[in-house]
Amino acid sequence: MRKLIAALVVSTVLAGAAQAANIYPLDRATILTGSPFDFKVEFSSVVKPEDVKVTVNGQDYKSALGKEAQFVAEEKNKDKVLGSAVILRGVTIANAGDYKVEVTAGSETKSATWNVYGTAAAPKAKNIIFLLGDGLSVAHRTGARIMSKGMTEGKANGRLNMDDLDHMAFIGTSSTEAIATDSANTMSAYMTGHKSAVNALGVYGDRTPDAFDDPKVETIAEALRRQTKKSIGIVSGSELQDATPAALAAHTRKRAEKAEIVGMLFDVKPDVLLGGGSAYFLPKETAGSKRKDDKDYIKIFKDAGYTLATDKNELAQAAGSNTGKILGLFHPANMDATLDRDFLKKGTVDKFPNQPGLVDMTKVALDNLGKNPEGFFLMVEGASIDKMSHPLDWERALFETIEFDKVVGVAREFQKAHPDTLIVVTGDHTHGVSIIGTIDDDKPGTEMREKVGTYAEAGFPNYEDKNGDGYPDRVDVSRRLAIFANNGPDHYETFRPKLDGPFVPAIQNEKKEYVANEEYKNVPGAVFVQGNIPKSGDTGVHAVDDEVLQAAGPGAEGFHGYMEQSDVYKVLADTFALGVKQTN
Repeated sequence: MRKLIAALVVSTVLAGAAQAANIYPLDRATILTGSPFDFKVEFSSVVKPEDVKVTVNGQDYKSALGKEAQFVAEEKNKDKVLGSAVILRGVTIANAGDYKVEVTAGSETKSATWNVYGTAAAPKAKNIIFLLGDGLSVAHRTGARIMSKGMTEGKANGRLNMDDLDHMAFIGTSSTEAIATDSANTMSAYMTGHKSAVNALGVYGDRTPDAFDDPKVETIAEALRRQTKKSIGIVSGSELQDATPAALAAHTRKRAEKAEIVGMLFDVKPDVLLGGGSAYFLPKETAGSKRKDDKDYIKIFKDAGYTLATDKNELAQAAGSNTGKILGLFHPANMDATLDRDFLKKGTVDKFPNQPGLVDMTKVALDNLGKNPEGFFLMVEGASIDKMSHPLDWERALFETIEFDKVVGVAREFQKAHPDTLIVVTGDHTHGVSIIGTIDDDKPGTEMREKVGTYAEAGFPNYEDKNGDGYPDRVDVSRRLAIFANNGPDHYETFRPKLDGPFVPAIQNEKKEYVANEEYKNVPGAVFVQGNIPKSGDTGVHAVDDEVLQAAGPGAEGFHGYMEQSDVYKVLADTFALGVKQTN
């Protein structure tokens, strides 16, 4: 028996060692024909170059991939040796099919199979409008519909624009390292066709500490520049260096490298670039700059022919510019949420009172991009659905969802006049949020918890939209939606909209732990809610639930059933025939 146990231990150790190498792209990666990517093999020990053998479909990798690898004797993290590696930059594979990569070096072995796919020979659509509600969950859609349209006797009194998109799929959002995810790797998967690690953009997250040496994959903006003459537009209410807009152009393991991401955006040169984040465009000597160098990217963009807009009026003027290139920077950081910007005038609206909304920016983008006879790709992000959901500020999150749906309406109107346009509406990840009924101030008593109506006691909320703008005239109505998160830090639940500014549920104590923000403790009827995430977390976190994707127009038939986010890119690439060179 002891010999048997010893044999099992030895075989287990050997089996573990035999699988120690890592291959990038990972097993089951999907790769567009002709699309450049970096190939890397990481070994868990220091090996000799002559002991390394890499084959692709049984052939030596040099003949299959067309390049000779760089051998790295020792990869290090500070003083710790991580092992040897081989790297090939800018590899392309011309022919579709399955490719099995096998690697050996001493006792280390690893294999991976890639699916290289082609596309249609000709584009199915001239334009693609990709609308991304960051953090958009089913509850956001439901709440926006009820709050905006109302409900009578169990039936909605109206429909959202996104309700009538005729193709649908459920989308898996998990990262390569965990079931959980963030906006960087999720949007990166949509925009590259490759899943990656949390915080990574346009790269496979490798083991080295350098944020810019990880194996790169091509983004959709780069593919469009390589294969077509189409225009590119990026619109967001966030910083333009934030994860979602950055995913169209960036290559970095750390999404927080925002100053460098500005340079990556410039390398791609989107024709229309509208959002926040001006602090990362300004040289370090300029007040408010977040750069550590003297680069003035506002000047760099202007020298490249871009018209600059810094508020709603300048955006309207820039819309008629002759260059067709617009850089709109409307806030040093993230732009204010809709409820604050257009209704309550809270947040930083007093400092930046003339910010355009997402609808304004989208209309300008479509007007400019639509002038290109070759077509365009436009990405519009409803960023603050997520940014207001993290702090559990549900009224603001629902107002953001209503605004986002209005953008869907703008896209649908464009599609009516340009039926050769594919519209895709989805989110990058979900939040753990549900609507459970209503909160009725007119119920007797002082305990707000007892004013929550569930089942038949819920009734219907009494929001009104007398001016017909699609938003409720008030959010602090007497009977409103009861919407709660299933996760978050310690906080005080007030059961009321936060009219003085966005909710700050938790703040740090002297131990650097996040504790309930006592600013809300004495709100009448407030109750303490014990958190269920680690005390290092200050807001609610993303959920692992599937996303819903809806689409309409040529190419939309490619969306159905369950899909990974990387599969969505395949549909986009096929719709634009990105596997075929369309320029001379």
